[in-house]
Amino acid sequence: MASLVSGIASVAMMIGGAVPYVPQYRAIKQTQNAEGFSTYVCLALLIANILRITFWFGKPFELPLLAQSFIMIGAMLVMLHLVISVRQRTAAQGTSRKHFRELKANQFWQWTDFQSYVEFLACFSALCGALLYLFGNNETFVETIGFLAVFTEAMLGMPQFYRNFRSRSTAGMSVAMVAMWTSGDLFKTIYFIVRDAPVQFAICGVLQVAVDIAILLQVFFYGSAGASNFHPLPRG
Repeated sequence: MASLVSGIASVAMMIGGAVPYVPQYRAIKQTQNAEGFSTYVCLALLIANILRITFWFGKPFELPLLAQSFIMIGAMLVMLHLVISVRQRTAAQGTSRKHFRELKANQFWQWTDFQSYVEFLACFSALCGALLYLFGNNETFVETIGFLAVFTEAMLGMPQFYRNFRSRSTAGMSVAMVAMWTSGDLFKTIYFIVRDAPVQFAICGVLQVAVDIAILLQVFFYGSAGASNFHPLPRG
């Protein structure tokens, strides 16, 4: 029985991180409106999970957490592809194109084609691999990679929080997505502690839960203060 529960928890851990994005994906697909979703959430998760995979090669941890990283990378690429496709279809005629190969700092993560995002991630992955090859035997370097991975993931909700804060509205944001973020992060934090994962993972979980709660509070305050401006995207 214990092994069955452990197996279910491991499977939930692997796929649970991607599930909260299903309502947002469906909402964007149905409305063809991606303005309520920050692509910097995708950036944070893609960078965090590439770093986590790099960390695994330097300091292996249990396989379900490694599998989770690959699944999350796939999910974020799917999400990013949808958002870019929608923006391409709804962009005004004459809008200038922005590409990664132009190497303009002020255009970072604002590219207008999906290929540019893939090229950047390929370059970043190659850089991580090269650094690991050179410094993989250095414990400080490996632990730093682990910390950067979980800290980046812990801050994944901050772009959404900042977007809501600037607009004083949560319009276009899927409340269901954030609610599932919170429940999923609570589960992850407990899982990390029970399974004795590296300490960086537990720190990540606690920070994520705190940010999730802050975003949920924004739904309460901005939704109550300006109900006429609060129109969350459809969930189903």
